[in-house]
Amino acid sequence: MEFNITIQKTEKLADDIYLLRLQSENISKQAVPGQFVNVRCSTGLDAYLRRPISICRVDRQNHTFDIVYMNRGRGTNLLCSFCAGDMLDAMGPLGKGFTLPENGERIAVVGGGIGIFPLLFLLQESVCAKKTTFLGFRTKEAIVLQDAFEKASDKVIISTDDGSFGMEGLITAPFAAWLEEERPDRVYTCGPTPMMHTVARLCMEKGIFCEVSMEQRMGCGIGACLVCACKVHDGEDYQYAHVCKDGPVFPAERLLFAD
Repeated sequence: MEFNITIQKTEKLADDIYLLRLQSENISKQAVPGQFVNVRCSTGLDAYLRRPISICRVDRQNHTFDIVYMNRGRGTNLLCSFCAGDMLDAMGPLGKGFTLPENGERIAVVGGGIGIFPLLFLLQESVCAKKTTFLGFRTKEAIVLQDAFEKASDKVIISTDDGSFGMEGLITAPFAAWLEEERPDRVYTCGPTPMMHTVARLCMEKGIFCEVSMEQRMGCGIGACLVCACKVHDGEDYQYAHVCKDGPVFPAERLLFAD
């Protein structure tokens, strides 16, 4: 777990979407897909709580890892002011990651919006699997890292809400149609809650292994506070799990999605 990490590169990918490439031998060596870093966005008292950001991509040879975030609040707005060469206070890698596929298995990933980023790391690490990727965005202008996903996948299907690129509508529609023809060994999903709920339900109905990466606001990032609690099944009842410590990746059948 590190705290002062050098920023090697900053890049604006789209409106309000930014990439940071960070230099850390420890994190790049230890990270597994689905984990995150908890970033302090300011050296002062502004945005004092850390922000959890998924690890998007790792270059183990060069000891770097990428995080991608949306500028949508006080903390991430402050993060946009950092430049290459600056030091960033980041804790990681944190959380429970995805279960990697076995050699030769067929997998599908389903991502929406800013939820796509941990799925790229998963695809890159799943080197001996056959990989189909479903990505949903609001518009053509919101599409990011398309080339990286195409390089890491055998097939990529993209939808946009307005039909400005790829298929029109929610990405769950082509995924559901694909499931009628194909039976993957594993499915992984991250993005808007309604999308993940639909993907989880479709997979559970067909008895397909499915893991869900939950996104929640966090405080400490290590399970000491209750900010990131989510409902999970506990026999006939339910209990609360910490997304930061027990997740962010959960088996689909364990989660209790709100109706």
